[in-house]
Amino acid sequence: MSLVYQAGTLNTTALTVPNLYVQIAQPQPLGLTGASSSKLGIVGTAGWGPVGLPVPVGGMSDYLSAFGSKQNKTTDAGLAVNIAALQGASSFVVVRVTDGTDANATASLGGVTLSAVHTGAAGNSIVVTLTATGAGYGLAVSHPVLGAASYSGATWNILEAAVAQDLSALVTIHLPDAVPDPVPGSVTLSGGLDGGTPDTSAFLGKDDIIRTGMYALRGQGCAVATLHGVTDSACYSSQAAFGLGEGVYMVTASPAYDSVSNAVSVKAASGLDSSAVKLMFGDWIWWNDDVNGMMLVSPQAFAAGILSALSPEQSSLNKALSGIVGSQKAGLGGSSATYSTAELSTLFTAGIDVICNPAPGGTYWAVRCGHNTSSKATVNGDNYTRLTNYIASSLAGGMGAYVGQVVNDTLFSDIRSTLLGFLSSLLSQGILGVQNSELPYRVVCDSSNNPQSRTALGYVQADVAVRYQGINEKFVVNLQGGTSVTVTTAGGSV
Repeated sequence: MSLVYQAGTLNTTALTVPNLYVQIAQPQPLGLTGASSSKLGIVGTAGWGPVGLPVPVGGMSDYLSAFGSKQNKTTDAGLAVNIAALQGASSFVVVRVTDGTDANATASLGGVTLSAVHTGAAGNSIVVTLTATGAGYGLAVSHPVLGAASYSGATWNILEAAVAQDLSALVTIHLPDAVPDPVPGSVTLSGGLDGGTPDTSAFLGKDDIIRTGMYALRGQGCAVATLHGVTDSACYSSQAAFGLGEGVYMVTASPAYDSVSNAVSVKAASGLDSSAVKLMFGDWIWWNDDVNGMMLVSPQAFAAGILSALSPEQSSLNKALSGIVGSQKAGLGGSSATYSTAELSTLFTAGIDVICNPAPGGTYWAVRCGHNTSSKATVNGDNYTRLTNYIASSLAGGMGAYVGQVVNDTLFSDIRSTLLGFLSSLLSQGILGVQNSELPYRVVCDSSNNPQSRTALGYVQADVAVRYQGINEKFVVNLQGGTSVTVTTAGGSV
């Protein structure tokens, strides 16, 4: 009789009985899947939805169902989703923040209290209708944006239980001690409040057992994130620390109607010098919103949206942006004033980017520099931050499978194969590129960097070097013209 074992569970050196022993070997994890590089985290205000919880949305339809209509506020998360989606972003994680003075809408129907499941003014449009049916009563709950649901039951207790089981319910039923008989009727909830505009601390949140604000984005796989409408320089360092620790490219902005000199001095005073943060100059953008009309909005969502839509080796520099009507400097027509070379040089030298028109490629709106806030030229490009975070997140997401395995040449070979296979896929997709016929990567994982003195202590090391592709930022064309110029071609002089 043959015996079947899982590989690694049978000590083949201690067998004493003649027999057939079958060992089932699991497939080796030689493939490595790349991490997401397009997910955009947005922390902002809303008129509905859970507070402090990360909610994945795929676009405006998902956003409206989860957070209600867009609002006429510079910190509104819906505006950020709308703007970013127009740039090509398609995957979001939204965290709603409030100042703590928000309140649930409520109403009373036949002696029973109804309350909106979330705080916010959107709850004031919830209509609850109780009607008599042949089998008892029907409870209809509707909202023009959030949707509708219906429940049935012979008593309030049954109706309350049905609503409680619905995870997408818009209301909560609170029964009194003496539960009344249902009485048909209809009410509209009222008293829901959004509260005031939260301060910076609410947007940053707490990195505690229950994370809120920016820290609620931990572990959500966001490649880019923004605290929408927040311009407080006091939070630059916190955003930089979060971005570095989480592998997220944070996009922030200086206040509306800022001046070049003030933006430079405030940035210097804040001590911000990090490849994890992209700082947009406070030349805010005119946006014609389909709900609120013409609005002045932060440039954050435009920059964050185009970055999320681009492959990680790309820069935001010179990529055309959509939906821009004008800016504070250029006016609504978009041509009142343009930036001088001196102004742009001052901003870019200080590590501050800007959205303006014209762009290097023509008369369209675009991010003008493509840099982060680092003062080091080797790491100050969008592409450095994005591609480094992408590769690091991909390795972190897949290489852990090798932990716990026996250290030998087979392990070294498997690790090298996985890493080389992943880097080869980046090369084939154009994320990495060949220069001078040389591969842009090298992987070392063998006895040369894993001596027995280290492996005996449980350490295994893989050294990975990757050369990125540069970004054409300063394109120089040398022109020699004149009647006396001699042009030499392959066939001779012309």
